[in-house]
Parts: sequence; C-alpha cells; structure tokens
Amino acid sequence: MALSIDDCFETRTLSELAFTFAPVGLVVTESRVIRDCNPTFAQMFGYTREELQDATFAILYPSQEEYVNIRNRGVNTLRDSGQYWDERVMMRSNGDLFWCRVRGHTFTPDDPLRRAVWSFADLADTRPYQAMTRREREVFSLLGEGKTSKEIARILQLSYRTVEVHRARLLKKFGVSNTAGLFQSIGDIGGDHVVSNS
Repeated sequence: MALSIDDCFETRTLSELAFTFAPVGLVVTESRVIRDCNPTFAQMFGYTREELQDATFAILYPSQEEYVNIRNRGVNTLRDSGQYWDERVMMRSNGDLFWCRVRGHTFTPDDPLRRAVWSFADLADTRPYQAMTRREREVFSLLGEGKTSKEIARILQLSYRTVEVHRARLLKKFGVSNTAGLFQSIGDIGGDHVVSNS
C-alpha cells in the first residue's frame, strides 16, 4: 500500500513520511546488519530496499579489509556520546567508489554497534572520487582532521616513516606540493572532522 502524504499529515504520523522521503540515506542497523533503509539510501548504493534488508554492511565497502578496519573507528565516540560522524569512501553496487558523509546514533551505548541509526550523504558531486589505496584514504582522512604524521602513525599503528611515505605518494599522485593543495585537488572537506580519532 502506497504511503499517503495527506493521511500522514492529517494523522500526524510524520516519522514514516520523513523516513521515506528524507533527502539523505537513512538506515537502521543491528550489529552492522541493515535491518531497514529508506529509498534514498538504497538508490545511493544502487540497490533496491529489499536487496539491502538483512544484508551486512560489508557489501557497501570497497574491500572486506576496509569493512573490518573502520569498525572500531567510532565505537568509543558512540559509547561516550551516543553519536558519531565521519567522511569515508563507500562502494555502489556497480563497483563505483564514492565519498560520503556518515552520521550515526546508537540506541545501545554499552554495545554501540548492536543497534543504531545512520544517515549517509553522497558527496560525489562536490568531492569526486580519486583512485587511492585504503592506506592513502586513511592518511588523507586523518590529515583532513588536522592530525600530524606522528599522530596518524599512532592512530593507524604505523611507523612515522610509513605515514610520511603515504603522504608523499599522495602529494606526487595529485601533483601538489603541500597538504592544502592536496585537499584542493581532491575536493574540499568542508568541515573539521573526517575520521574520528577514536
């Protein structure tokens, strides 16, 4: 049965209306399994809503390694504040990679990923995806947060020298001489937070 906009306004059942027509992707998860999502989320990733229901989030990441890697990034922030956000690269059903802004709220702070709701905003129009390795994306994201190479090395459990090598490769790959030029060539982040340091 189709959702009647007039009925929703008359009965003030606006939450279903908001979920269905929100201009950002909305998804409710349980232990990183998609329990339900709105049409915007499904369309953003190139799936139907039914295809995504009860699917693991792993199908939306560029690799299994990235799916596992990002799991712990926001857990402490979710546990402490109930909310989290970052910007990351995700994968559409056709294999295309794209940047998106992810915001989350947990219903279970003691086990933050057990039950949560997330919003996804597609940033492809303002930040086109450029080919980077997973490590380059991580280093880029943390540089965007204002982290030094030493701080990035600690967060990613890499040597300082390895972080500097990744940073240098990024500068060379995009033909720029400094981090500011790197962000300009990739696309401005437009905020003070890219990846949580948690």
